[in-house]
Amino acid sequence: MGFFRKQEEKLAIRLLAWQYQRTNTPLPPVSQLKAQSTQLVDDAHRIAKERGRNVIGVLKDLVGDIKKR
Repeated sequence: MGFFRKQEEKLAIRLLAWQYQRTNTPLPPVSQLKAQSTQLVDDAHRIAKERGRNVIGVLKDLVGDIKKR
């Protein structure tokens, strides 16, 4: 795994934790957060490739969508 990919996953974990705290939802175990962040980054890359957008912007949108469910 490359440097940028690791940084994107760390950012996704922080965004997820922030969303959980913002909605007063208990944080899931770290392993679940890591799995969610990996999936988010994969989805963000796929969407960014399809739409020609910035990966970080897509990550923020995806994290917001997860908490709305």
